[in-house]
Amino acid sequence: MLHQTSFKMIAALCTIFCFCSCASLDTAALGDLLGGQIPLDEHTVAAGLREALTIGSGRAVDATSLVDGFLADELLRIAIPEQLSSVTATLRNIGLNGPVDDLEIGMNHAAEMAAGEARSVLTSAVASLTIGDAFAILRGGDTAATDLFRLRTSDELGRRFSPLVSSAMNEVGVARLYNQMAGAYDAIPFTDKPELVNLESHVVDGTIDGLFIALAREEQKIRHDPRARTTNLLRRVFSSEVQ
Repeated sequence: MLHQTSFKMIAALCTIFCFCSCASLDTAALGDLLGGQIPLDEHTVAAGLREALTIGSGRAVDATSLVDGFLADELLRIAIPEQLSSVTATLRNIGLNGPVDDLEIGMNHAAEMAAGEARSVLTSAVASLTIGDAFAILRGGDTAATDLFRLRTSDELGRRFSPLVSSAMNEVGVARLYNQMAGAYDAIPFTDKPELVNLESHVVDGTIDGLFIALAREEQKIRHDPRARTTNLLRRVFSSEVQ
């Protein structure tokens, strides 16, 4: 007499072959029907990783391109460049917080306005993943996909972000805010001239860093939180049986 589980497996296979006899089998669907009892094949793993990264990168871009997406998040917020630390410290010590805060707010809003451009770059990176990439990501650390994407897309993101950040900085008046801060500092007796800083490059780099911090969060959620696996394919590939 057939074991009940074996009977269910045979029944599921018969159903699939009856309806799909003239087409190639969808291995992800087959895996779902069998309750994850067949091994993952390489195409299912690749499809699952692409789906995870499409969803995760979309969520990361959505989060960072919101108003205050950078500014309200301690880990994403772009700080005033380290080269200006003596300027900001001096101003804050005498109670002139406004010029410092205004410049920081302006830089972060510029990053938020540029972040949406990352969507098409990350989508292209997902499409280019090989089967070897997929298995390396699946078996890698908590941020293996994010690390790979950072390596492969940072240069392109920098090129895409640069004109957008420049435009956004003009729109929110970052240069004016910087001059206000520098002017307030210059008005203090016995202070040296502040060091010249390329604020555009600083904001571009901060936008890229913030985007990948957000993507790493999403990757970790999908790896460890079943609630973040919002499709059958994600549940199949990231289930505990294949960790």
